[in-house]
Amino acid sequence: MPRPDRKPRSVPFALAAAALSLVLVAACGSTQPTSSPPTGGLTSVLPPETASPAASDAGTSPEASATSPATPVAAATPLPPVKISLAKVVGGLPRAIGLANAGDSRLFVIDQGGKILIVDGGAVKGTFLDISSRVSTNGSERGLLGLAFHPNYASNGRFFVRYTVSSGDVRISEFHVSVDPNKADLTSEKVLVNVPHRTQPNHNGGTIAFGPDGYLYIGTGDGGGGGDPYSNGQKLSVLLGKMLRLDVDHATPGHNYAVPSDNPFAGQAGKLGEIWAFGLRNPYGFSFDRATGDLWIADVGQDHWEEVDRATKSDGLGRGANYGWSVMEATHCFNPASRCSTAGKVRPVAEYNHGAGDSVGCSIIGGFVYRGSAHPELVGRYFYSDYCSGRIWDLAAGGSSSQTGQLLLSPHLNVFGWGEGADGELYLLATGGVLYNLV
Repeated sequence: MPRPDRKPRSVPFALAAAALSLVLVAACGSTQPTSSPPTGGLTSVLPPETASPAASDAGTSPEASATSPATPVAAATPLPPVKISLAKVVGGLPRAIGLANAGDSRLFVIDQGGKILIVDGGAVKGTFLDISSRVSTNGSERGLLGLAFHPNYASNGRFFVRYTVSSGDVRISEFHVSVDPNKADLTSEKVLVNVPHRTQPNHNGGTIAFGPDGYLYIGTGDGGGGGDPYSNGQKLSVLLGKMLRLDVDHATPGHNYAVPSDNPFAGQAGKLGEIWAFGLRNPYGFSFDRATGDLWIADVGQDHWEEVDRATKSDGLGRGANYGWSVMEATHCFNPASRCSTAGKVRPVAEYNHGAGDSVGCSIIGGFVYRGSAHPELVGRYFYSDYCSGRIWDLAAGGSSSQTGQLLLSPHLNVFGWGEGADGELYLLATGGVLYNLV
């Protein structure tokens, strides 16, 4: 996916092989993916990015300025090498960008155009939800972007989706399953949140997921445009550029949800209580380790650096964490370009740069920590990939707070998204609308 700001590069996703205007997110200037583009090429509607002024109302004043921090060192105990490959599960999913599970054998595949498809037994079994008429795909990063099933879905039939509407706003809604377990009730929609997002079409985020605490987490992009031109990443008065945390089992007057009382800014004047963490550019893919509860965030970078952030359950899952954007891009100063204030900012557990011509990558696609049983040698590894290069790396889930990703595979695919089955097995969606199993 080209990005139109400097050289062709843009968000992850405008898959042309089937007119897939994808969704992801992009960093900003570089060249086209190194893998062969889908038939028809890649398209983008992103405007040129512009520099952003430094700004912060996050309550962390710029202290003594510091030089740009050094690149993280490798983990003291690197992971042993392992061979992986991708096994095709099913094709014919031209706009598929991710999947979720409902606690059984079915895989619910997210189609960016507004559908959720059921894959079971290696075949597409039908359409679970079709809200195409409610979803706006005007822009390569807009569309149906996220899906999460309630932890008690088996008994309450509740699930949640994230999509963009015609105004550009990002909507989080609740639906219920119908009497047919393979069909959602289209009339059951209840809107929880509309995140204002009308100025730029990019950086809409993607994943929504329930944490080990039973609350719904929502990663939001910074509002789009290059360099966070509205300085949303560091503002606590807007929902953009954040990780949000909502209680969807209770409601307060005027809302279809409640703000958990232990959210870091709940009840504070001038700060939105829904915010859990901030300083994010576009956390398109994040996930929770089903064994430890740790939160893994893959935040898409700007011109040079992609990052992986880890918030451990023992440390409060990143409560009130400032991940640095747009003062920093990964561990490097961004605005200003040098001698930025690093005080109070959480460094990523890993980062990688784009390399010449995006030879290494352009937009990180976050995955999961493997906790399945089919491949014991993969247990405890966090897997992630890059849209442009298609490379797949891993990190030690229980390893150092500063690691270097281990390159495992260069499949020459455009990777659009990851998913996890109820059994802990991992999947990814890639070029040509193909669903693969990581083996």
